[in-house]
Amino acid sequence: QVQLVESGGGLVQPGGSLSLSCAVSGSILGISAMGWYRQAPGNQRELVAVILNDGFTRYADSVKGRFTISRDNAKNTVNLQMYSLKPDDTAVYYCMMFSSALKTDYWGQGTQVTVSA
Repeated sequence: QVQLVESGGGLVQPGGSLSLSCAVSGSILGISAMGWYRQAPGNQRELVAVILNDGFTRYADSVKGRFTISRDNAKNTVNLQMYSLKPDDTAVYYCMMFSSALKTDYWGQGTQVTVSA
């Protein structure tokens, strides 16, 4: 069974940095997009960043210039480097991978990021 395994969440002070990683346990055929979403209490899940096979990236306006998404196609991993973190970045962060071959998306279990003094 395919699983996405996330790591790297935690507690950080405002202005600090964190790095999230996501790896596939098993294999997914034809991954075309990898991304990160987040959900804060009382809010809907929202896109943070996405990266396509050709390297195209898209970021939520709220994280542009502070977050960087990257991927390793050979290892099927996706990373999110977060800088200048703010309390509003506090949320559960979810890794997502989309297979264009199977027309299916896969999700991680989520990792908590808390930005607080």
